[in-house]
Amino acid sequence: MDTTPSYSDLVTQIGALQLESQRLRTAEDAFHRQNASLKALHETSLFLIDKLDKEELLENILERAASLSGTTHGYIYLLDPGQDFMQMVVGKGFFKSQLGRRVTIGQGMGGWVWKTETPVVVEDYKSWPGRLADKVLDGLRSIVGIPLKNDQQVYGVIGLAHVEMDRQFSGEDITTLERFAALALIALDKSRLYADVRHELAERKKTEAIWRESEERYRTFLESSPDPIVVYDMQGIATYVNPAFEQTFHLSRNELLGKQIDFVPEENWPETKEAILRMQSGQKINLFETRRLTKEGKILDVQLSSTLYVGSDGRPLGNIVTLRDISARKKAEEELHRYQGLLEELVTERTVELAQANLKLEQEIEDRKGVEKALKKRELELEAQSHHLGEVNTALRVLLQQREVDKKELGEIVMRNVQELVNPYLERVMNGRLDTQQRTLARILETNLNNIISPFANKMASGLAHLTPVEIKVASLIKEGKTNKEIAEVLLVSKNTILFHRYNIRGKLGLKKQKINLRSHLLAME
Repeated sequence: MDTTPSYSDLVTQIGALQLESQRLRTAEDAFHRQNASLKALHETSLFLIDKLDKEELLENILERAASLSGTTHGYIYLLDPGQDFMQMVVGKGFFKSQLGRRVTIGQGMGGWVWKTETPVVVEDYKSWPGRLADKVLDGLRSIVGIPLKNDQQVYGVIGLAHVEMDRQFSGEDITTLERFAALALIALDKSRLYADVRHELAERKKTEAIWRESEERYRTFLESSPDPIVVYDMQGIATYVNPAFEQTFHLSRNELLGKQIDFVPEENWPETKEAILRMQSGQKINLFETRRLTKEGKILDVQLSSTLYVGSDGRPLGNIVTLRDISARKKAEEELHRYQGLLEELVTERTVELAQANLKLEQEIEDRKGVEKALKKRELELEAQSHHLGEVNTALRVLLQQREVDKKELGEIVMRNVQELVNPYLERVMNGRLDTQQRTLARILETNLNNIISPFANKMASGLAHLTPVEIKVASLIKEGKTNKEIAEVLLVSKNTILFHRYNIRGKLGLKKQKINLRSHLLAME
């Protein structure tokens, strides 16, 4: 039997071998690509694990992710604890100008990956319904988002993009980026832990510095305190004494530390033990007065305050005792008490003297009251006499004023009668045809009349001394209320002459260019 394969069988076998060879080459290429990807991931993981600074780490994560997917455009969104939005913290290429952009859950690529918690690939971002409505993003084409998440939640999103129409992200890219995201999250966790540890160390150093500063301040206070201070443990062993304690009791630290201090006088032990028991029960001893001994045996009066101090677990470790030497104050108080006794004796003696003086003063007061009573009676009598004299004086003043008024009225009547009833006719007589004897007799008559009325005329003319005789006559007639025509007829002159005299009178009285009635002014001059 012929077993030689036919031609058709050989062709079939050759085709099968070619297909198998092709499959092996494809598998080999995939293996090499996967091997290269795993190698890159291994190198990336080693590189990222060494990065501790968060900002530098984020930049390196984005740089490595972009390198693994063959693009130069990418970003990283991170979610801050307690916030309801993610913020772009790193950007590369197209997204470098988008730093600080925020998205909420379900908003844009970052928000959609956050919501779905799975990788999302969009072939054309410009036409994608879930895109952000920002024209700046129109240049994006293929875009992929990878969540940074653990079992509980999404902490951020790595986004990568192409801006070329013919470039897309393959399934291998997505798988590689998912593995990379897991490594990146581990590196971020390490960075966060490192930051937390560094912060904790910084806080611990700060706390230690505060403790050291507090301890130094406390030690400085104790060392500089003017009052003696001693610190005991719970067994009563001295663990610290300050310089003031050494100076007050003349005991050195070498003699005191690690021992019980024996400086309580025998007679003060009962009250001291009672105070210790109260302090150990939690009570604070404050300003307790007792006595203590110096190295030489001198007794000092002291004021003592004591309180327990506790450890971090709340258990008492010992007590702090502050003493104050009040010997000088006690001595001063004794002196004060002695002086108070002397003062009380002096006060008693002085009180007796004051009582006697008060009796004497009371008698003098009674005598003065009698004198004052008599003086008041005499004062009332004098007041009545004074009132009577006042009334008499008032009546006399009224009578004198009335007499002056009467005299003035009489003078005015005499003057007016002479001026109105005598002078006009006398003037006419003198201007008439008289012989020498008649004229002489008329002048004598005029002179005698002037002498009779001169006392009254002088009073009126005292304010008009700077006027001429004619002006005085005109002024007198004006004051009487005569008109210019009536004055002209009395003085036998023209009306214009009277106007001339009136003008001169106003000038001499300072009334020119003033709207003041001449008659009123003359009457006011009396």
